[in-house]
Amino acid sequence: MQFEDFLNDFSTDVINHQQFLFNAILAAILAYLLGVFYKRYANSIANRTKFADNFVLLTLSTMLVIYVVKSSIALSLGLVGALSIVRFRAAIKEPEELVFLFFAIGIGLGMGAGQVLITVLAFILIICILLTQALLSNRSIVRTPDTMFITISTQELDINTISNILASHFLMVELKRMDQHQDQLDLAFIIETNNIETIVAAKDELIEKAPQLQFSFIEQRNLAL
Repeated sequence: MQFEDFLNDFSTDVINHQQFLFNAILAAILAYLLGVFYKRYANSIANRTKFADNFVLLTLSTMLVIYVVKSSIALSLGLVGALSIVRFRAAIKEPEELVFLFFAIGIGLGMGAGQVLITVLAFILIICILLTQALLSNRSIVRTPDTMFITISTQELDINTISNILASHFLMVELKRMDQHQDQLDLAFIIETNNIETIVAAKDELIEKAPQLQFSFIEQRNLAL
């Protein structure tokens, strides 16, 4: 048997356009619901709305590729060769973002392969598990302190004044970096707090004493101190 005959035996040019349209609409709906869930329950500090808006396009693109190449093993082999020379670079800041991207890709793979029932059941199961985890986390009575990274830039306050103000608001304050550029003092602290109100209060007190002070913070879960 010639190699061309082997490829033809595993190839088909028949594509059910109605089935494709149905799968595409269902995939878009699932991806949209995934985006809604991500924006509501995700713990990412990034712009969740902007990130979630990519789920529908990612899902439909994955589905299109799978739906086309599954009709021909030759196209499948060509896809492998094409992807081998393409590099995708994305700024994934947290593992949670990567997990949801794989979730969206999985929906596209399932719909593109025609596994509608399995894909829908898996979507429902995974969403239920994630929702249960989110609800249990929110109902937790004992909340461990969140670790935050705070940077402060000022020309008006000294390090002792700033440290005393932070210590009066937070459970733990640790200076990690100090830079002095002429009159500009740049400080970086690791702090622990149980709620956002203490951060706002500390910021307000610092700005009240130094209106030109620059204050920023970012959450750092499981940060090694």
